[in-house]
Amino acid sequence: MKKGLSLPLLVLLGWLLLEAPVDAYLDPGSGSMLLQILLGGFAAIGVVAKLYWHRVASLFRRKGLDGDSR
Repeated sequence: MKKGLSLPLLVLLGWLLLEAPVDAYLDPGSGSMLLQILLGGFAAIGVVAKLYWHRVASLFRRKGLDGDSR
């Protein structure tokens, strides 16, 4: 095993073994809120992609072709 990898693995193993049980409750609105956050994030990514579409498309466009009139 690599030298630099053993310490993080030991810390992770210790953290998992010393985990204490908790009494937690998730109300029904928590799932709805999580879904709303995810959908809002996807919508934001879509809006940014639409705003910068020409820049994004130019990354994938071939340049210097003879038949390219752009």
